[in-house]
Amino acid sequence: MRTVFRVFAYLRRYPRMAAATLACAIVSTLAAFVFPKVTQLVMDDILAGRGGRLWLLVGAAAAAYLVRDGFNALRIVLNNTFEQQVIFDLRSDLYSHIQQLPLRWFDDRATGDIMTRLLEDVTAVERMLIDGIEQGVVAVLQIAVALLALFFCHPVLAWLALVPVPFLVGGALSYTLTAPRRYRVQRKAASAMNALLHDNLAGIRQIKTYVREEEEHARFDGVSGALRGAALKIMRVWAVYNPSMSFLGALGGVLMLGFGGGEVLAGRLTPGELAMLLFLVALLYEPIGRLHSLNQLIQSGRAAGERVFEILDEKPEPGCVVDEPRADIEGGVEFEDVSFSYDEDRPTLLHISLQARPGETVALVGHTGAGKSTLVNLLTRFYEYDDGEIRIDGTPIRDFPRSALRSAVGMVTQESFLFNGSVRDNLRLGKPAATDDEMWKALADANAREFVERLPERMDTVVGERGVKLSVGEKQRVSIARALLKDPPILVLDEATASVDTATERLIQQALDRLMQKRTSFVIAHRLSTVRHADKILVMERGRIIERGRHDDLLALGGAYARLCASSFLDGKEEAGR
Repeated sequence: MRTVFRVFAYLRRYPRMAAATLACAIVSTLAAFVFPKVTQLVMDDILAGRGGRLWLLVGAAAAAYLVRDGFNALRIVLNNTFEQQVIFDLRSDLYSHIQQLPLRWFDDRATGDIMTRLLEDVTAVERMLIDGIEQGVVAVLQIAVALLALFFCHPVLAWLALVPVPFLVGGALSYTLTAPRRYRVQRKAASAMNALLHDNLAGIRQIKTYVREEEEHARFDGVSGALRGAALKIMRVWAVYNPSMSFLGALGGVLMLGFGGGEVLAGRLTPGELAMLLFLVALLYEPIGRLHSLNQLIQSGRAAGERVFEILDEKPEPGCVVDEPRADIEGGVEFEDVSFSYDEDRPTLLHISLQARPGETVALVGHTGAGKSTLVNLLTRFYEYDDGEIRIDGTPIRDFPRSALRSAVGMVTQESFLFNGSVRDNLRLGKPAATDDEMWKALADANAREFVERLPERMDTVVGERGVKLSVGEKQRVSIARALLKDPPILVLDEATASVDTATERLIQQALDRLMQKRTSFVIAHRLSTVRHADKILVMERGRIIERGRHDDLLALGGAYARLCASSFLDGKEEAGR
């Protein structure tokens, strides 16, 4: 029940809307009780030969229904407004919290699973919150009024009508205790299917390249079948539970009909009174049936709520203040005996010490898995180092708010990510208030202006998901222009010229040279042309720095760097031909 109570906290944000919705539901419910009394009076008048007030009573019944349905219309409007506002708030809170979680949290979770929680699970929680409270309160009110009316009119028959209630309570309790496990399985199956679907849509080119359509279809059918099985299991139990409860409720009306008919034959009850009692029994068991459906809704929402609050309970990164201004940083960087591991059994970085003065370029070279990217990720606090200290301008980076620190560091990676918006939208990530002149200048400095001017709508051209409508080199140059607009004092280039042809590499390298001017730069590269002019070259192997120095000095040393240059790892052939 803890999850349910936590969901109720969202009601406190809109007390007036909640009260108005409940008030409309209560008025419409009470209006429904006019018709049984009118029916009794009409029947008794007609049987007694009195028809003088027939149309007056009919008018009263019509007015009651008008009140009921009028307030129902108002309730629907209020309820849906309330509902959508709560969905918005809960989804906004969840998304905001997700953005504040550390990258390590994302490493262990599928994107499709996160999307399922943000979209489907939030909606299920909201239905439990809004519909559950409204339907629950109204149902309880209707049951209470029906019981009072039954006992007031005929206590003995009222007790007979309640004979099925203990069986209904037992059935509801049995369903409630066994339902959570079934709904958890169903929610997990939905997440698994969405995760696979997200991966396959993102990797559709690879699926087509390797002709894996049939195999991936079979995988999708497997997880979709698991979801089908989980949903059918829920429905099979519901198919037994709901009709059984409906049958037990109908027995109350049958008992009233049988014993009430005997009372009419004995002359202790009029036919009109029996009709009224039958209507009251119907009004008693109709909300009981609604409570059974509500129980299913609550169990589904409870399972979804557990998944939503599992994320909200995750600890965010400390110091994530979105509006924190950029720190006043010159760009001096120092690593002092820094160690880090993704898990305790396998250390990733060991006793890393380095120093970069403001404006210097530090190149990191080494085979894949040596720890180069991990090292620069520690600088931005994407991951927290275990031992040692990292300082910027002499201040430990943990003393900077994360947002202020990251706003002072620009990154251009091998796989430049562009959002599914226009070129302009992607550029403004670097500087939201950038003018068109500033953006065109950044594009020109990034050697990107020429191809952007050829696009159908120039800067307003939509680049597609992950920038799919642009080539690798074009995406890279837009990313460089974005970094130029950000104008950071510290720059990280992670394989920024990989995966492009020689001509494109020259364009990118020229843009990078402009970007690196007067900035402290950390360059990870496999090409000699991008590292040979660095102020410092650090050679990494298995998480350690094994050599450091300038290009000529390291070549003369004849060690690991010289071997990298001699091999195809650091390709210097094209450099020699320039």
